[in-house]
Amino acid sequence: MSEQELSFKEMCAQFDVTPRTLRYYEYIELLQPRREGRSRFYGARECARMTLILRGRRFGFQLEELRQWLLMYDQEGTKAQMETWVEMASRKMIELQEQQEQLALALTELTQLRDDVARQLAAGS
Repeated sequence: MSEQELSFKEMCAQFDVTPRTLRYYEYIELLQPRREGRSRFYGARECARMTLILRGRRFGFQLEELRQWLLMYDQEGTKAQMETWVEMASRKMIELQEQQEQLALALTELTQLRDDVARQLAAGS
């Protein structure tokens, strides 16, 4: 085993993911660790991919979107992958802005309703 590789257990600890999550990411081909018998070892490529996957999930991207995007690097290279990322990020930003507006509206309505009910309670006491 190379010094630069992480074991399955180390990979889970390094990225704070469950073994189930890590196995699933392998199953859907987001990660492809080196195998020795039943053991798996994760090199720099897999660690970089895991960083990108977790960042993408935090931004709300679906795993299949991320899988296709990561696959693009192998098939079309860095430039195509970066261009696609700009498009994906722009679409996600619009989606998040819409969600933010919906949340702001919901908070305004909920605050108003809470305040109305609180006033009714105070008046009835």
